[in-house]
Amino acid sequence: MISAVRRLVFFIIVIAIWEIIYRIYSQTTEMFPSPLGSVQQLYIGLFDTGILRVALFESLERIGIGFLLALLIGGLLGVLLGVSKLADETLGSLVIALQSVPSIVWLPIALILFQGGGGAILFVVVLGATWPMTMNMRMGMKNVQPILMRAAKTMGYSGSELVWRVMIPAAIPNVLTGARLAWAFGWRALMAAELIGRGGLGRTLMDARDFYNMDLVVSIMIIIAVIGLLVEYFIFSKIERRVLSRWGLSTAS
Repeated sequence: MISAVRRLVFFIIVIAIWEIIYRIYSQTTEMFPSPLGSVQQLYIGLFDTGILRVALFESLERIGIGFLLALLIGGLLGVLLGVSKLADETLGSLVIALQSVPSIVWLPIALILFQGGGGAILFVVVLGATWPMTMNMRMGMKNVQPILMRAAKTMGYSGSELVWRVMIPAAIPNVLTGARLAWAFGWRALMAAELIGRGGLGRTLMDARDFYNMDLVVSIMIIIAVIGLLVEYFIFSKIERRVLSRWGLSTAS
C-alpha cells in the first residue's frame, strides 16, 4: 500500500512538472504537448475514433506471437548450448555475435524476404527476443549445482532424463530472467520495426508526427509505457516471487 502511494505521488509530481514546462513553452510554440491534450487524444483514440485501440491490439498480437516463438526457439537453443560442448563452441559463438547486432537492422532484409508484410515485423521481434532467452537458458543449464547432478546420477538419471528432470527445473530462475529480457527486447524491437513498417502503435506514432499532432505522439508513448509497467508488475513480478520462493532463493511476500 505504501509503495502504491509513493508511486502515485511520484507520478503526480512528474505530471505537475510536465504542466509547468508546457505552460512555459506554450508561450513560444504550439507544438509542445500538454498533459490534458495527451489525455484527450488518448481517450479519443481509444474510445471515440478507435485508432489507438486497433493499433494497440495489432501490436499486442505481434508481441504475443513473437514472444512465444522467442521463448520456444531461445529455450531449445539454450538447452542445446547448455548440454553440448560442441554446440556451445560453434553455434554458441554465432549466437553471441548475433546478440550484438540490433534486431532492427534486420528489417530491410526482412522486408524483402516477407515482401513488406507483417511477417517482416514479426521476424524482427523474434530476433530481438530470442537471443536473451537463449543465453539465459544456457547459463541456467551450465550453472546447475554439481551436488544436484551427482545426486541425480546416483538415483539413476542419465541422458535426456537428466536434462528434463534435473537441469531444466534447476534453471527455472534463469529462464524467468531470460523471459523478462526477451519481453523487453522484443517490445522495443516491435516499436522500432513498426516505426518504419506498417500498422501498430509505432506506425500510428509516426503518422501522428507527420501530422504534427504531438499530443497524440505522447499519448501513444503513454500506452507503450503503461503496457510495459503492467507486464512487469502484474506478470513477471508475481511469477518471480513465486519462483524465487519455490526455489528457496527468497521468502514469498
